[in-house]
Amino acid sequence: MSIDFIRSILDKYFPHPKSFLDHKDPFTFLIAVMLSARCTDKRVNQITPLLFAKASTPEEMAELPLSVIKDIIQPCGLSPAKSKAIRETSFLIVHKYKGVVPQTFEELESLPGVGHKTASVLMVQAFGKPALPVDTHIYRLARRWGLSSHKSVKKVEEDLKKLLPPASWHNVHLQMIEAGRSFCPARGHIIEKCPICSVLVQEIAPSGSKSPKARKKASPHRKKSAPSRKVK
Repeated sequence: MSIDFIRSILDKYFPHPKSFLDHKDPFTFLIAVMLSARCTDKRVNQITPLLFAKASTPEEMAELPLSVIKDIIQPCGLSPAKSKAIRETSFLIVHKYKGVVPQTFEELESLPGVGHKTASVLMVQAFGKPALPVDTHIYRLARRWGLSSHKSVKKVEEDLKKLLPPASWHNVHLQMIEAGRSFCPARGHIIEKCPICSVLVQEIAPSGSKSPKARKKASPHRKKSAPSRKVK
C-alpha cells in the first residue's frame, strides 16, 4: 500500500491533529506524558489539574512530599514508581538544568521515568524537533498497514522514518493514534469500516475471493472434531 494513500486518508479524517494531553508548558507536558504510561489520556487529563494545583513548576514539584504526589496520581496506576520518578526528575531539572526541561534525547532519557518514547513525544510536540514516537497504536497500525514487518519498536520506528519526511512526523504520529482509536482498533476491528484496511484487503485478495475471516472458516486444514462414541 502506498504511503501517500495512507497519508491522504489521515489528512482527510484528521487534518489538524493536536496533543491529547492537557498542559501549559514543557514541564507540565513532561509530567503528563510520564503519567500516561499504561493509563488513558482521558484519565491523565482528569488527574493533572489536581496535581498541578499543588505544584506546576519543577521547583514546586521537587518540594512536594512524595506521599502527596502518590495519593493524587494513584488513579493513573503505577503510582509508587511514577511518583518517585516525577519527584526525582523535577529535582534534577531544578539542580542540573536550572529549572528548564532539557531539549536533547540524551538529556531527556537520562531523567528518571523518561524512556525513548516519552523523550520523542517531548522533542516533537513540546520543542518542535524531528522525532517520531511509536506507541502501541502506531506500532500496531504500522505492521497492520504493511509499513513495517519488524517486531521491535525500534525497528518499526526506523522503517517509518524512512518512509516519511521529518516535517511530517509530528502530524502523522498524532494522526495514526487518532486512526487507531477511531476506526482501526486492536479489538473489535471491522475491516469494512476502516478506510485504509478495507482498501488494503482489496489489494491483497484476488477479485472474487473470500474475506480473510471467511477463508479461515472454510480452510480445508482445519481439524475436524472426532466423532462422539456411544457409551455401551
